[in-house]
Amino acid sequence: MHLPVQQWISHYGYSGVFLILLLEMIGIPFPAETTLTISGFEWMKGAFSLIPLLCSAALGNIIGSTIAYSIGRYLGRPAITRFGRFIGITESKLNAADEKFSKYRGSLVLFGKFIAGVRVLIPYLAGVNRMPIVLFSVYNTASTLAWVSFFVIVGRYVEVLWSHYHQILGPHLVPALLVMAVGAVIFVGVKRGWNRQRSTP
Repeated sequence: MHLPVQQWISHYGYSGVFLILLLEMIGIPFPAETTLTISGFEWMKGAFSLIPLLCSAALGNIIGSTIAYSIGRYLGRPAITRFGRFIGITESKLNAADEKFSKYRGSLVLFGKFIAGVRVLIPYLAGVNRMPIVLFSVYNTASTLAWVSFFVIVGRYVEVLWSHYHQILGPHLVPALLVMAVGAVIFVGVKRGWNRQRSTP
């Protein structure tokens, strides 16, 4: 799904960040990491304050995850497989993730936020597998806070680095990339020729 994240965030502010993070966890393919990174840019520029930004993003993700958990727990796997196809949750994806979840459920809830394709499935699977809601909530909250903070801070410091170095790198970036590309082509060609010579009796 194409979403002009910069314009959305500029127009709706904290509520826009909240809504994107909530809907992404239900399964609607909104660009969560991009949203957080751009929010970090905006924080650097003074458009956001850090604590309200982290709270709005984290609450959106936590509420969305809790909704997905509740769907999995109370409506079950048939509802997920029936309606999930409209948001990209297929039977094969669910089966593969379910197998992993049954073995590593705590670790997946804690660290799965950082894996885009897995992040959306985990709350559904936690509900289907009847993971205790308190345990899920504790793990999910800790994971959400770490994930949100990481991408917001990355966004801030990417903006800092860009603002410091773009004037130096800008005029030389395209020529440098061209030189690297030509060098890579020459290297591959020489290596193939050398391999042919070695293989020739």
